Amino acid sequence: MEDAKSIKNILVKNGFGVTAVCTSGAQALGYADEFHDGIVITGYRLADMICVEVREHLPRDFEMVVMASQRVLAEELGSGIIGLAMPLKVHELVNTVDMLSQGIVRRRKKRREKPASRDEKEKAVIEHAKQLLITRNHMTEEEAHRYLQKHSMDNGTSMVETAQMVLALK
Repeated sequence: MEDAKSIKNILVKNGFGVTAVCTSGAQALGYADEFHDGIVITGYRLADMICVEVREHLPRDFEMVVMASQRVLAEELGSGIIGLAMPLKVHELVNTVDMLSQGIVRRRKKRREKPASRDEKEKAVIEHAKQLLITRNHMTEEEAHRYLQKHSMDNGTSMVETAQMVLALK
């Protein structure tokens, strides 16, 4: 626990946010379930499991850094785990966390830029609203689509929400 607190202090002094210091894999996984992504820094063995087991249960967008002896790093670690050899060098820890943090920021940005994909139910709601607009207001399919798009932007709602409002008013 003292080592974990020391590592937390190093990271905080270097501008990184630290959510929690955990003593077990279950605790770490509990915190990870509350977030979409992040970095878990751990030793090879925790109170209730080894790091490879923690990695298997971590959400996909989490990074994992394991601090262990050179032998353990060479023989035991699986894929998706970054190793830092003990004794730990502060600059290696900081540089590694910085590199991983930048990767997480890039992935977040890509996710935000990617257009939202709709499931079949949402597509059906939008199509039903368009058909209602076409029938009731004598619009073309393109006009109905633009109507839903414009009103969703004007009202700060998604197209699905706007389509649901149109259907509620029929």
